[in-house]
Amino acid sequence: MQIHWHRRDLRASDNMALSKAASQGSVLPVFIFDPELLDIAGSPRVAAMLDALKHLRSWYREQGSDLLVKHGNPREILPELAEEYDATGVTWNRAYTKIARERDADVRQVLDDHDITRNAYHDAVHHKPGSITTNNGDPYSVYTYYWKKWRDRDKESSYGTPDKESLVEITGKPLPTLSDLDIDQPEATVPEIGTELARKRLLEFCDGPIYEYEEKRDYPAAECTSRLSADLTFGTIGIREVYEKTQEAYENAETDSEEESVQEFQSQLGWREFYIQVLWANPDLVTENFKEYENEIQWRSDPEALQAWKDGKTGYPIVDAGMRQLREEAYMHNRVRMIVASFLTKDLLIDWREGYKWFKEKLSDHNTANNNGGWQWAASTGTDAQPYFRIFNPMSQGERYDPDAEYIKKYVPELQDADPEVIHSWNECSLTQRRRAASDYPDPIVDHSEQREKAMQMFKRARGDLDD
Repeated sequence: MQIHWHRRDLRASDNMALSKAASQGSVLPVFIFDPELLDIAGSPRVAAMLDALKHLRSWYREQGSDLLVKHGNPREILPELAEEYDATGVTWNRAYTKIARERDADVRQVLDDHDITRNAYHDAVHHKPGSITTNNGDPYSVYTYYWKKWRDRDKESSYGTPDKESLVEITGKPLPTLSDLDIDQPEATVPEIGTELARKRLLEFCDGPIYEYEEKRDYPAAECTSRLSADLTFGTIGIREVYEKTQEAYENAETDSEEESVQEFQSQLGWREFYIQVLWANPDLVTENFKEYENEIQWRSDPEALQAWKDGKTGYPIVDAGMRQLREEAYMHNRVRMIVASFLTKDLLIDWREGYKWFKEKLSDHNTANNNGGWQWAASTGTDAQPYFRIFNPMSQGERYDPDAEYIKKYVPELQDADPEVIHSWNECSLTQRRRAASDYPDPIVDHSEQREKAMQMFKRARGDLDD
């Protein structure tokens, strides 16, 4: 018998390690609530994970089996389970954060000490970290070159589900609630995730929106994205299955522009793996800049401005809409994520790590590699980063990507009756104009033009281009 240790692979189909375990005989599926990880998990993520576990458990029960759920240290629990059920091996799918890799190294050692075989698989990616490198064998730090190799390399086919006969007949205890886990109820209404829900989202996306993705993906009101980010984070759908469906869409495309649009979406899958391999090669990136500067960047400490940003009360409409969407839905549109990140780091001059921590706390789709990669890109401290002198203007970004202010008005009701022209020139309006248009909406907390210059000086000083 093999134990399959579910982690961020909360599905039965297209699950590499589960499939490998089933091919060797009977399988006991297990999930362990690790207190060490629960202590650093935001409540939206735990809520999403419980949804995913509910759907996974239902599938196992339909097969006459169950998902065995435990709470505690996997270093202790897995050997105990192996002894209790007379299991000869343990399988799992690899994780890529520093804390997960350290835990997995401990688990490997303790299983070796108990003469229990263990096998870990690169299930969450098409191409394992370290397999796509420069000609010198170094990890890529520029996405374009990585993407070309990622795009052209063969992809493995998806895996089926285990046969009913391969699953151990057991009856597990009920899943814990947030309260049982001592986790607060999320502020947001967290979208439900699960394999069938993910497949429905994927099919609906590939049936139409994917062909407009390149043109509309940056416009938050268009809602032309897959909304699969949380499903990919928790592995309720396999990356191979996602890619295969997008390939079918590519083959069904009727025009060159539709083919290019599908490839643009596939490039986002490539970005996901690019950031995973960056984190794999640089495990301390969660707290450290990827890019070295001659002098330390002098970020500002401004608790009031940071709180205004978190609350969506900066007086910059597109920024506030994004931050309020985050609080309401535990999600934010990707273009808006870039805008709010730029605003925090380049307008408020606040350390990107503050933004990373807030996203980690509030997003249901938080993925360490993507979240960190995105923040360091916006802060001009990461791989393939936005050059420090290219600073988003939050007003022109709002006007360009939400011209009719549909997205803004949805999340900032104070601006519901304001004219889009007023909304997109809010920082230039007089106090009288603002009060007449939206008396309850705040004035801008900073002047973008002034802050832009301060940001330029801050980065020049860090680069050693200016004397202190």
